[in-house]
Amino acid sequence: MLGKKRKLGKKINDLKSGEKFTTSFTVEDRDLLMYLGLTNDANPLYIQHDYASQTPFKRPVVPTVMVFGMVSSIVSMHLPGPGSHIIQQNLEYPKPVYHYGDVRFHAEVTAIHKEEHQVELQVVGYDEEGDEVVKGTLIVQPPYEPDSMNAISLENFY
Repeated sequence: MLGKKRKLGKKINDLKSGEKFTTSFTVEDRDLLMYLGLTNDANPLYIQHDYASQTPFKRPVVPTVMVFGMVSSIVSMHLPGPGSHIIQQNLEYPKPVYHYGDVRFHAEVTAIHKEEHQVELQVVGYDEEGDEVVKGTLIVQPPYEPDSMNAISLENFY
């Protein structure tokens, strides 16, 4: 990753209210195992079928922070894109996501605040049955325009 040039996402002046992005993710075993290993989270609701079968969920669920990770990657990679930073989130998780579940996400720019260098995004995620599994808003700082390297490196030359 070091030394490799990457394009920044959309700057604040390039974004338009109503701009949308849609994608989907499938929760795989490796994703769950990496999360559980990274966080040392051994919640039996996430990994033990025998325990989860005795709950109202009836089977293991995906941790909500993993669902938020999918939302975060939309911001980081697509809308606004690389260089963006989430500074506030207000999300609800009305229905759990289950192992091997597919989630379709829709993100939309609902407001642009140029003076604060912030955009508001509305985010909704749906499972295979079309039920909402996540919904809410994010406040995001899009990437900042970097200073010109030529101006700095050539300042001694006229």
